[in-house]
Amino acid sequence: MKTIAVIGAGTMGNGIAHTFAQSGFTVKLIDVSEKSLDKGMATIAANLDRMLAKGTITEEDKARTITNIITYTDIKDGVVGADLVIEAATENVELKLNIFKQLNETCSPDTILATNTSSISITQIGAVVAHPERVIGMHFMNPVPIMKLVEIIRGYNTSDEVTKTIMDLSEKLGKTPVEVNDYPGFVANRILMPMINEAIETLYNKVAGVYEIDTVMKLGMGHPMGPLQLADFIGLDVCLAILNVMYDGFKNPKYAPCPLLVNMVRAGKMGVKSGEGFYDYSGSKKAEKISKQFI
Repeated sequence: MKTIAVIGAGTMGNGIAHTFAQSGFTVKLIDVSEKSLDKGMATIAANLDRMLAKGTITEEDKARTITNIITYTDIKDGVVGADLVIEAATENVELKLNIFKQLNETCSPDTILATNTSSISITQIGAVVAHPERVIGMHFMNPVPIMKLVEIIRGYNTSDEVTKTIMDLSEKLGKTPVEVNDYPGFVANRILMPMINEAIETLYNKVAGVYEIDTVMKLGMGHPMGPLQLADFIGLDVCLAILNVMYDGFKNPKYAPCPLLVNMVRAGKMGVKSGEGFYDYSGSKKAEKISKQFI
């Protein structure tokens, strides 16, 4: 496996492209927006500069990584010759299904098709592909170049051969792959999102404030980041989408998103990406200032 196509140049997509390119693979980074591609490549360059400053890579490593990435605005052009296609688009079921329908028409039958979805059914995605045994989940963690874990999710029809290939490939990237089965939220988000939702409920019920909730979890539970800060980092819209997938999948009220989360997303307060969530990021990307609505 030498050539990897990555669909989506956002936070996860450019991180996945960066990781494969740094490991010596030829990467085809695809996004319908030229602006998004430019922003994605700028992010990759900036992240490589940070690694360079820390002495973890050389100038030659940086140059080689950038050279290994080719950008495309058309899926059909971008996936030609790819051994593996990884979809890293927005966490939206219809969007992902449409992309996989296109891949079904464009890619050869032996191309492995992966999705970076954090909660959507791999089996459902595989159902729109002629050979669903080649469809698998590769749920990378953010930031991709740093985080070691990759959740490898087997759909109902995913073959043993494809699973082993992707497990081995993940190890070649220096990652630790963990195989899980296809249920809403998989493992990471099935455990993480109810915790974040409960932290939001705790704030909503005025048990404690933003700073207090995050401090308890950081100092008392040893978490490197409080759950409200983490929600801002992930994106409140993404948290809401994942909770809705789990609620729809299990029909269990414990996965129902907190009304406060729903209202914040409706109001456009998505966290770091929008400049405000539980914290105010207008002056700094660090969670140093609590959003005025929670003061």
